[in-house]
Amino acid sequence: MQKLVYYFGDRQTEGKAEMRDLLGGKGANLAEMCNLGLPVPHGFTISTEVCTYYYNNNKSLPEKLKLEIKKNIKKIENFTKMKFGSNSNPLLLSVRSGSRASMPGMMDTILNLGLNNEAVNGLAQSTKNERFAFDSYRRFIQMYSDVVLEIDNSLFEDALEDIKIENGYSEDTELTPQNLKDLTETYKKIVLNELNRPFPQDPSEQLWGAISAVFSSWMNNRAITYRKLNNLPSSWGTAVNIQSMVFGNMGEDCATGVAFTRNPNNGENIFYGEYLINAQGEDVVAGIRTPYPLSKDTEDDFTADKSLEVKMPKIYDELLECRSVLEKHYGDMQDIEFTVQDNKLFLLQTRNGKRTAEAAIKIAVDMVHEGKINTNDALIRVEPESLNQLLHPTLDNNAKSDFLIRGMPASPGAVSGKIVLESDDAVKLSAAGESVILVRLETSPEDIAGMHAASGILTSRGGMTSHAAVVARGMGRACITGANELRIDFENKIIFFGEKKIKSGTEITIDGSSGNVYLGQVPTVYPEMSESFVTLMKWADKLRRLKVRTNAETPNDAKTAIKFGAEGIGLCRTEHMFFDENRINVMRQMILAEDSNERENALDKLLPMQRKDFEDLFLIMKGLPVTIRLLDPPLHEFLPNNEKDMISLSTTTGISLEKIKEQSLKLHEANPMLGHRGCRLAVSYPEICEMQSKAIFEAAVNIQKKINQKVNVEIMIPLASTSKEIDVCKEIIDKVASTITIKMKEKLII
Repeated sequence: MQKLVYYFGDRQTEGKAEMRDLLGGKGANLAEMCNLGLPVPHGFTISTEVCTYYYNNNKSLPEKLKLEIKKNIKKIENFTKMKFGSNSNPLLLSVRSGSRASMPGMMDTILNLGLNNEAVNGLAQSTKNERFAFDSYRRFIQMYSDVVLEIDNSLFEDALEDIKIENGYSEDTELTPQNLKDLTETYKKIVLNELNRPFPQDPSEQLWGAISAVFSSWMNNRAITYRKLNNLPSSWGTAVNIQSMVFGNMGEDCATGVAFTRNPNNGENIFYGEYLINAQGEDVVAGIRTPYPLSKDTEDDFTADKSLEVKMPKIYDELLECRSVLEKHYGDMQDIEFTVQDNKLFLLQTRNGKRTAEAAIKIAVDMVHEGKINTNDALIRVEPESLNQLLHPTLDNNAKSDFLIRGMPASPGAVSGKIVLESDDAVKLSAAGESVILVRLETSPEDIAGMHAASGILTSRGGMTSHAAVVARGMGRACITGANELRIDFENKIIFFGEKKIKSGTEITIDGSSGNVYLGQVPTVYPEMSESFVTLMKWADKLRRLKVRTNAETPNDAKTAIKFGAEGIGLCRTEHMFFDENRINVMRQMILAEDSNERENALDKLLPMQRKDFEDLFLIMKGLPVTIRLLDPPLHEFLPNNEKDMISLSTTTGISLEKIKEQSLKLHEANPMLGHRGCRLAVSYPEICEMQSKAIFEAAVNIQKKINQKVNVEIMIPLASTSKEIDVCKEIIDKVASTITIKMKEKLII
């Protein structure tokens, strides 16, 4: 590490946008804005290499770092004409994190660093604004105590709330200078009580503690979780950005806000954002006060009058100019943080803005039409996974919601319904017209009817490839799995969502795209394929080399796939066709048969059912290829796994309970991914393969005659591990095909 610190500000700037690996996204963009001549408070960035050193050396910092920091603080002092550590004219600093990838809210920030019991009075005198000085000090004590001293933040929030209640205030802005003085004294007492030492008064000690705390926040729980969710490596580390403070809380000619160069919700090319007068940035982000819009073009006349465009028209025009410069320079929608001090605009950050899938598509397509990017860039800009948001119901972003817990987003879509704990209840309530959410510890094939009847599925176990997840995605059901905070008391029909206890029958909403669970009904919206979406897909079609087929077993699946441009069925899993309530017992009779005659009698009942299924699919696909996989799962998965269902099967079929139990145990596979399944079933029970082949070929011939078009069928032999297994299955299939084509005098494309 030759250089640890990089300065930014006017012509002294040492960094640029391309140095984000070293300076982090925030530091690199601050330097770049300075290079563009935009108004940025002077400061410096401690590189990500120092963060790596910090963790490799038992959370210690390089010896020469203090010297480099001191030199760069001197540069800020020379520009601002203020002095760090001065009691009469104090230079105050902000200390912020900055990873190379945006991680909003995941790491720590400290504002107003450098204030102490003496400097606060000097700040009050130099600004002639006592209220501002003590407001800044109480904010600093609270932030520093939370981030660096690790004191419970609720202690400070409670003290603030107490003084507001005592004086009948509803807003922080109503606090008087004396109130704020009293509050700072209360805050200092909290620190003393918690740590048995006073709040640190030495600005250098404050700064060093803040730098270490920001580096430490790289490994806090929320940052670790965010990196895991977004596949970001921990080895990157974070930079630390130290900047001279500009104040949005000095009075009515000061403000702070966040702006997006385009609407991040729908992608419209309008200036979008919010601001607050007489506030600091954290007030907007934390939602402490209700902000107002930047533009007067709002549906609400009241907020239009409060807009930045109306209240500070000069600042608004300057911000519009910055919007134009930044979006043109970066070629993408920007998320900008700004502060206004004494009617002067300062930019504190710019980054590529987070956006919905709808917005991402519209912005990308619009920017191509505007000549800012090309079609390849547009396709890269849109995350493929985000397109799922557009194909399923999504939560209304404007609706209120009561968050419960979070699990794994296993199958997209947002649905509301009453909690049911049993599949039978799901079927009954659904038949009565109720929307239900099936809540289980985990699901099994026994739950297939309930899963089909339910609007959504929520499980406490399993992952995104578990039974619940795979089946739900195949059905197009919203599903959340692995919700570890979910506990179920089946006896009393009570569900625990973390600490909250809810009875079965209560309505909840699940969002399979995010994994979030909410209490009550949260309104959803059904997406429509926008013109921008169609345009983007056409661009993708021109570039792609792969053909895309779908997984489908039902006519609805096939119709939906065709609607979205599928070029065939890549996998039709025939076992899913047997789980229907009218078929499962026939399938079980076949499995429990004592000889081939009994088995063939059951298969004769299944044949017309399978044939009808295939006819429906072939008719919809109209000559597109359809790959049908022969029966794959081990047979025990079709048998009941609890005594209640075994007794029901015995009553329905006349097969003894003892025999059902015996056969279920006999067929059970310790590892269902191996063993007696797939093509080995065809070897052991060739009549099963014969029935399925017959259903496929008869259906193909029938549809060819009906639509006067060739049916393109591909048969998949599942889980083959030797050439002999393939030979045996192929011989059965070829024999059936030959018999059918001779009998029905029709050629097939196989």
